[in-house]
Amino acid sequence: MEIKEYFQIALRWTWLLALGLLLGGVGAYLYANSQERVYQTTTRVQVISASQSVNPYDTVTSYYQEQQLAQTYVQTLRSRPITNAVSEKIGGSVTPGQIKVSLVQNTRLLDISVEDSNPERAALIANTLVEVFIESNNLLQAQRFNEVEQNLEAQIQQIDAQIEALQTRTVAVTAEQSQQQIERAQSEIDRLQGEILAIRTSLDELRSPPREPGALSTPTPSPETRTEINEKELELKQLETTYNLYQQIYTNLVVLGESRGQGNANLEQEQMQSTLALYRQIRANLLSSYENVRLARLSSTSNVSPVEPALVPTSPIRPQPLQTGLLGAAVGLMLAAGIIFLIEYLDDTIKSADQASAILGLPVIGYIAELEHDSDKAYVSENPRSPVAEAFRTLRTNLEFAGVDKPIKSILVVSSHPGEGKSTVASNLAITIAQGGKKTILIDADLRRPRVHYYLDLTNRIGLSNLFRDSLKIEDVAHQWKDSNLKVITSGGIPPNPADLLASDRMASILDAAGRNVDMVVIDAPPFLVADASILASRTDGVLFVIHPGRTPVDAALTTLEQMRRAGANIVGLVLNRIPRSRPNYYGGYRYYSGYYKGEYSYYDEASRGNGKSKSRFPWIPRRSQIQQNQPTEERQEQ
Repeated sequence: MEIKEYFQIALRWTWLLALGLLLGGVGAYLYANSQERVYQTTTRVQVISASQSVNPYDTVTSYYQEQQLAQTYVQTLRSRPITNAVSEKIGGSVTPGQIKVSLVQNTRLLDISVEDSNPERAALIANTLVEVFIESNNLLQAQRFNEVEQNLEAQIQQIDAQIEALQTRTVAVTAEQSQQQIERAQSEIDRLQGEILAIRTSLDELRSPPREPGALSTPTPSPETRTEINEKELELKQLETTYNLYQQIYTNLVVLGESRGQGNANLEQEQMQSTLALYRQIRANLLSSYENVRLARLSSTSNVSPVEPALVPTSPIRPQPLQTGLLGAAVGLMLAAGIIFLIEYLDDTIKSADQASAILGLPVIGYIAELEHDSDKAYVSENPRSPVAEAFRTLRTNLEFAGVDKPIKSILVVSSHPGEGKSTVASNLAITIAQGGKKTILIDADLRRPRVHYYLDLTNRIGLSNLFRDSLKIEDVAHQWKDSNLKVITSGGIPPNPADLLASDRMASILDAAGRNVDMVVIDAPPFLVADASILASRTDGVLFVIHPGRTPVDAALTTLEQMRRAGANIVGLVLNRIPRSRPNYYGGYRYYSGYYKGEYSYYDEASRGNGKSKSRFPWIPRRSQIQQNQPTEERQEQ
């Protein structure tokens, strides 16, 4: 299908496209305008990353850690605990669906957007969300080190008690007290052994994670895993040092008990001083570990810092009735186009002259528009200057050219189905031929549903059917139509066997007798749904095939054409009848002369401003009034 055909289809269905555009746009606009207004505000924060135990020159690892931390915060900011805390703080309900967090590309900035039906409340939620997250994040980071700090503080207090006991101790110490000291040292050794074993097991798991099924190699530890390995290795080293010191203390306490039993005061004093030094060394190690934990706590705490606070929005982000209306109009237009496409796809009728010529292989020699007034039965006689009258004159001329080699003295007007206007075409064509100065006779051979007498306002008491059963002649049944060269033979009474009558020899003789004293015989035949038309087609010089665009099915037209060819008919051409005046461009042909004969000279006259007089754009072209005045009297009367 060519672009011109698509344009013609769109032109034909302009009303439906406009309706879809209007309904879609108005419906979407009204729907959007009825929705609740939603406001949005945005606050921007910066992610402050903690210093990691990685190579400071490893920029790739550092960037990866920062991006991963930022992505973690993106998810955490919309978590249920955070939104619940914000709800409690502002005294209203806040859902994760109201919050949208996005990471600004290649930065450590987060944009936090909050939507709400109240603009002031939206700004309050956004700013409160940042405050609650900072508090929650600080608390979460602190909980990582609280247990370790408390454990170290307890150990330091225990070591201080041991040191104080050794400093105030005298030689007169009972064996029971010495045994208690030994047991406490042994208990610490056992505890340290358990912690050392647990850390070593954890380190093995971190260094050699389980291989996934099908993997060829062990996965590389992530930066967080490497940081955790470094921390645990440092903790293991400190525990092993403390463990060795407690073993020495245990040995000294045992030796100290033995020396007390032997009564060696000097040896006992030396062992006490050595044990005291060991305890002080352990205390120093514990203090160092405590400071390291505090330093790690400060250096590993990540947080967010506000950059731009949220402001109260002044206009809603949705609904947007105008944009929604435009979108709805586009959707309505597409739906209408889809409906048109479906209708055109399912429509199997002939719709244009080009299509009719291409399918049927016949030329279109006539374009007849819809009649302006149904009451004007003999239309060309009552409206000689109308475009329809000129269309019939063009058809008359085309018939004359079609009979140059072999003059056409009898023409049969047929159609595929009833209601396609063949009787109208036959009647007005006969009148037009008679107006051209030729003696013409019009025969209504539709003995089933005759219409010629109705169009020409004649009586139908006697007619064609009477010639078969009565001893009447053509002159007895032919009606002189007004003061013209046209005679009309109506159908007469409707017989019970019209096909048999039309196929008889009597019908052939009637046609011969009718054509003796006239120049043209025009026969109105029944539709090709019945066999009558096929019989008549073989007995005339030419056949006019009437097509009603948009109503005559393609298969019916092809069937009719095949039947006429089998009957040996001489098909002169096609006549497109009842072309809609509102869409002449779609069907073609009619547009070439309709504007001219209506006096629509868009390029002739132009009303001048000021004096109201009419002047011509092209002075060398005569005006319509001049054309009429210069025409001969006979031609003006014919028109």
